[in-house]
Amino acid sequence: MEEFVFFISGKVARPLTIDPTVWIFDERKIDLEAFFQSDEGLPDDNDLVSYTKAVAKKWDKEMLEGSEPPNPNRDSNQIAFERQKWTNGSFGMPLKPFIRNAAPEESATAIEIRTTDGKTFPFSIEQGDSFIAAFSEKGQPLKEDGPVHVYLADDSSKEPVRRVHEIVFI
Repeated sequence: MEEFVFFISGKVARPLTIDPTVWIFDERKIDLEAFFQSDEGLPDDNDLVSYTKAVAKKWDKEMLEGSEPPNPNRDSNQIAFERQKWTNGSFGMPLKPFIRNAAPEESATAIEIRTTDGKTFPFSIEQGDSFIAAFSEKGQPLKEDGPVHVYLADDSSKEPVRRVHEIVFI
């Protein structure tokens, strides 16, 4: 059986082994179809700023409209809707936080994506900040040509790098 993980390695302080199957539960995941149809770009990478904005928006709404008590009928419908979205959606994960966590060394000059079939794809360090790892297509993990596909957030290449096994800083 083939491994369903990929690696961030090379000139990094902390090499990472990443299991994309757990990302379906991660709040940072993005709906790929909606993302590539909109012009918003990747979410802000500063978690504190994003969190503060979300809390402030909710606070403003409750101050203007008042808070709403829990509604079991509405909440169960929301759960069913989310479950349907998970089982039918195509999702990806921005890789910038993972790359930052791996802490690339100053001497790293490029990024190379290596696939399970032995191909390599070169990218600049700056392009690494816009990597999105697709991990689900139509509700299913990418078993045949995964574990992940890597897209560029700026949509400069319509075709992703498939069968990604390792992201190497060189």
